[in-house]
Amino acid sequence: MEELEEYVREILEDIRRRGLEALREYSERFDGYSGPFRVSEEEFEEAEELVPEEGRRVIEETMGRLWEYHARQFRDAELYIKRGSLYGIICRPIGRIGIYVPGGKPLPSTLMMVGVPARIAGVREIAVTTPPKEGKVNPYVLYVAKLLGIEEVYKLGGVQAVGAMAYGVGMRRVDKIFGPGNRFVNEAKRQVFGLVGIDSLAGPSEIAVIADGSADKDYVLADLLSQLEHGKDSRAWLLTTSRELAEYCSRDGIEVLLCRSLEECAEKANEIAPEHLEIITENPEELIDLIENAGAIYLGPYTPVPAADYFLGVNHVLPTGGAARFSGVLTVMDFMKPITLARVSREEFLTYRRLGMRMAEIEGMEAHRRSLEVRR
Repeated sequence: MEELEEYVREILEDIRRRGLEALREYSERFDGYSGPFRVSEEEFEEAEELVPEEGRRVIEETMGRLWEYHARQFRDAELYIKRGSLYGIICRPIGRIGIYVPGGKPLPSTLMMVGVPARIAGVREIAVTTPPKEGKVNPYVLYVAKLLGIEEVYKLGGVQAVGAMAYGVGMRRVDKIFGPGNRFVNEAKRQVFGLVGIDSLAGPSEIAVIADGSADKDYVLADLLSQLEHGKDSRAWLLTTSRELAEYCSRDGIEVLLCRSLEECAEKANEIAPEHLEIITENPEELIDLIENAGAIYLGPYTPVPAADYFLGVNHVLPTGGAARFSGVLTVMDFMKPITLARVSREEFLTYRRLGMRMAEIEGMEAHRRSLEVRR
């Protein structure tokens, strides 16, 4: 861990210090790319031609479902009046964000899951970075960017992409960075936090399934294996009251816990705090109130994680590594800043200022007390 931390720190510091020169060197070393970073208008047009009509329809329909679900989360202001005074919260969008889209397998769904709520929130500027493959950005990713009105897409991956977004090298600096990545990207995000905001530090994919004897064993096994497909570090748990199901799903990579009751299954799930939690039982709704720690809860046999990953419209950017104990799913509000708003009437101020004056005395803040006292 210390080696990783030092390795990433050296790259970030070099980019901060030497700017574009360092960025080009790391891009050539790690991505094998030495051309212009920003995707050109011609490349956007070429990508659109490469995406078949059927693929466009799938992306457009999926984005429509995402938009419909997330639009309900938008909150502009919550205000109330009390004794002639105005109180509440107003919300303002983040001005400029960066989205990291991992390389390897193309992940247009990542850009959709982050870009759609960002646009609903009113984010004006979005910069996307993604590692190029043979000098190109995946055409599906570029098509999604076009639909979202994103003109800034950069052929940058890894630590150097995070450094470019955080320090404003080769682009204007962003205010907050979103998107998953490998351990190098995660560490880079951790180190630039404070200079810019970050969404979370995403780890390997996780799934836990609570199931009883009524569950179709092939459904359960398929769902568990689906998340192990993400990589060798992915984790899958089966929490079940059925010995038959436990034996059927005992495969490499799957941790099986045979429990005495569904209540015990729920307790174990809360201890794990999984990214995804499926409940495939006779009456799954009965367990909702028992679940305290989970990134997402999917009920019944027809709500598998892959459905949520792609077409349900819910967001698949979720806390991992037990972080569901203190954080949750990405929402529109992650792209907005709540700001306190207050306008206090003379009557209410004079009625309650004694509270503030006394608290200022308790804390030894004489200038604070005087600020309240002077308003007679």
